[in-house]
Amino acid sequence: MALRMYPSLAVHVGDWIKTELLEPHNIRVNTVAEHFGVSRQSISALLNGRARLSADMAIRFEKAFGISAETLMQMQSTFDLAQARVHEGNLEVSGFFGQAQKFVGYRVSQ
Repeated sequence: MALRMYPSLAVHVGDWIKTELLEPHNIRVNTVAEHFGVSRQSISALLNGRARLSADMAIRFEKAFGISAETLMQMQSTFDLAQARVHEGNLEVSGFFGQAQKFVGYRVSQ
């Protein structure tokens, strides 16, 4: 049985970056944008949860702050999946394999 992440526990990676990396050191959005060579709007959208973290941006944060790009991307994926789970009841998809195939040796997860 898989553990389920509740949406309220998943934090957008931009919010985490803002509260854990930038705010404690009084680093401004403009400063980060200039340092990264990107627009202020792209950093602001990420930090305010209006945009997803891209792999390129994760690597920029890794180089600038020493936090693993993989960790940041995992945070983004966890958040995205938690948000999708909120609406999973609206998805009308049945199991791909029928009952008969389960009994002839196919490994089927539910």
